[in-house]
Amino acid sequence: MLIPSRETGFLHPRSSEITPRGIYEGRRDMLRLLAGGVAGAALATWAGRDAWAAATPRPGKLAALPGGASAVSGAVTMEKLTSYQDASSYNNFYEFGTDKADPARNAHTLKTSPWTVEVEGLVKKPGKFGIEDLLKLSSQEERIYRLRCVEGWSMVIPWVGYSLAELIKRVEPLGSAKYVEFVTLADKATMPYVGSRVLDWPYTEGLRMDEALHPLTLLAFGMYGEVLPNQNGAPVRIVVPWKYGFKSAKSIVKIRFTEKEPPTAWNKAARNEYGFYSNVNPNVDHPRWSQATERRIGEDGLFAKKRKTLLFNGYEAQVGQLYAGMDLQKYY
Repeated sequence: MLIPSRETGFLHPRSSEITPRGIYEGRRDMLRLLAGGVAGAALATWAGRDAWAAATPRPGKLAALPGGASAVSGAVTMEKLTSYQDASSYNNFYEFGTDKADPARNAHTLKTSPWTVEVEGLVKKPGKFGIEDLLKLSSQEERIYRLRCVEGWSMVIPWVGYSLAELIKRVEPLGSAKYVEFVTLADKATMPYVGSRVLDWPYTEGLRMDEALHPLTLLAFGMYGEVLPNQNGAPVRIVVPWKYGFKSAKSIVKIRFTEKEPPTAWNKAARNEYGFYSNVNPNVDHPRWSQATERRIGEDGLFAKKRKTLLFNGYEAQVGQLYAGMDLQKYY
């Protein structure tokens, strides 16, 4: 399967791939966390890569998650994966900078252990969950999702996680809960661009309840079978494959259930450019660029012919019914 992420372009998507100059640091916190009974941790080096990559330690591999090989019907694809190097070095994470290479350079300062996600609002069972607790929640058989990310450029990333619905069912939302809001960590001590004027911090995103309950909306802890790199949203993030990447909140510290549509970071920053729904739609242009085509990162170079962007990122059969009867140009 293929999925979107906040890797996928915010205000100014760039047309060229950028090779970061820094190297990854500070992975030991997450490794110790996962080694504490949840998953084993082991460092690996990048063999057969360029000089920078060869010297870069990757995060520890996640232990094999239990279960067989089931998946959401019709959502599996065998498209070629984006390389780990590209997926972990060409990112949007504005808490660490506005350039695509900034997160990989700067996110080593993020401390991912200990980490708690607080669930609050219109639920019967609010509470605080450590990463260990969250990893134990899923009863699903399938934990690996290969999904596509899109916003002017795209990636194919195998995320490791489970449907957010698993957590939602555990906390038992009230009937009055219509939306789910996600709040990202905003720590000036470890996130150097928090406090900048780019956005209103902390970064927030939201989904309608039926969107949040859809099996393809993931609570993700890893990618490529390994722990999430800091720049990709460690230690836990949301992945919503049929929406533009900024909808997939990273480094989540709070999940709040509300009756009213929650304000979201980019919608507050530029309401005419970033709607609440932000479904991938080739027929709705961004005010400053067309969204009818996309370029796959790492595929045949900068001047390769672009692909046509697919409605709902190709997941129309799975999610189209969520928006039956809606004007998708008005509710962009």
